[in-house]
Amino acid sequence: MTDQPAPPPAPAPLRAAIVPVTPLQQNCTLIWCTATMKAAVVDPGGDLPRIKAAAAQAGVTIEKILLTHGHIDHAGEAKPLADELGVPIEGPHEADRFWLARLDEDGRNYGVRGVPFEPDRWLDDGDTVTIGDLTLDVYLTPGHTPGHVIFHHAPSKFAQVGDVLFQGSVGRTDFPLGSFDDLVRSVTTRLWPLGDVTFIPGHGPASTFAHERRTNPFVGDAALARG
Repeated sequence: MTDQPAPPPAPAPLRAAIVPVTPLQQNCTLIWCTATMKAAVVDPGGDLPRIKAAAAQAGVTIEKILLTHGHIDHAGEAKPLADELGVPIEGPHEADRFWLARLDEDGRNYGVRGVPFEPDRWLDDGDTVTIGDLTLDVYLTPGHTPGHVIFHHAPSKFAQVGDVLFQGSVGRTDFPLGSFDDLVRSVTTRLWPLGDVTFIPGHGPASTFAHERRTNPFVGDAALARG
């Protein structure tokens, strides 16, 4: 009896690549299904040539745009990209309509392009979105903005969390309609119950929920116990 070679490992069903955009170095994220090579662009705030080049390098076809929230660095050029590619925009929650309506004003203030729009689909807590054969769960996570959402793929233990949580920090809550209490509630009741998930934030390096729960000076267990 001869030994049979082990089969090669199956590719992960989900892959993601960060594409930093705008002067604020926002983590626009390309997420794709490895079975179909269909992709979503999460939070295309600007620098569209860079985003399209990343998609071409990965060999994927962009089928939709997903938005975590309506701030200029995340949503400023979502509409132009959607129009160019002929794809829909899904998200954020309708409570961020205020932010999407003022993208042109905010763009002038930050020296970047901002095009107001309404998405093809508003998202709510408990919804799902698809990317190729993948299904991601949507959680409403207000605090940074009232209509902020995150996207979670449970089989991959992966989430894209926008500006709710960062490595060692959290999103600002001093913008209009922000709330630190709501942000803490979103993290502790929506993110932490998901377990040891690897996440890509809206800015900075990736981390895990478990690491942030142990060490984050704003929403970690020790920090909240002191509070």
